[in-house]
Amino acid sequence: MAYIAPSLLAADFSALGKELERVREAEILHIDIMDGCFVPNLSMGPQVVQALRPKGGQVFDVHLMLVHPLPYIDSFRKAGADWITFHIESQDDPGKVIDAIVESGAKPGLALRPGTPIEELYPYGERLHSVTVMTVEPGFGGQKLMPEPLKKIRELKQRFPHILVEVDGGVTLETAPQCREAGADVLVAGTAVFGAERPGEAMVLLQGGQG
Repeated sequence: MAYIAPSLLAADFSALGKELERVREAEILHIDIMDGCFVPNLSMGPQVVQALRPKGGQVFDVHLMLVHPLPYIDSFRKAGADWITFHIESQDDPGKVIDAIVESGAKPGLALRPGTPIEELYPYGERLHSVTVMTVEPGFGGQKLMPEPLKKIRELKQRFPHILVEVDGGVTLETAPQCREAGADVLVAGTAVFGAERPGEAMVLLQGGQG
């Protein structure tokens, strides 16, 4: 059964501590970090992650949508990131960023935009804990899932069986079955969880269970 990782981007930013309590059943919390350059949006910095760390027992899955992720690895790890994912399309050397993540004590992940060929990840696959397959263009929540990138999951699983594969973008009660059937291990869901009256029940339904 796939894990559900609520995406903090869809939470009520005026009450983030209470929002974490609403998703206490989740084992993973997805935290998007955006610099306004790699994607046309801004989100939060390590100070917010640090403030939330004592309030949430979830694994903090920090997704860096940054042009230059390398200088920020240590600060996000010290703030409380457990997993740190960066984009293969960023401008820093992927090998060096993976080195920095591993040295920090976090688990390394790579993300790729919908149009990026999966082969670009191959040189780093053996060193990765996870891969995030983007099913929308990154930067904004609430977009519709693009089904084509889901084909990358099976190829990833065959080539690198140890990798945890996340699907990020447009995951709803309607699209979650496609993601699960494609073999995703983690479904990142924003509005479908934080926008629900009962987030715990929503997560069960996203997993394919009965709410």
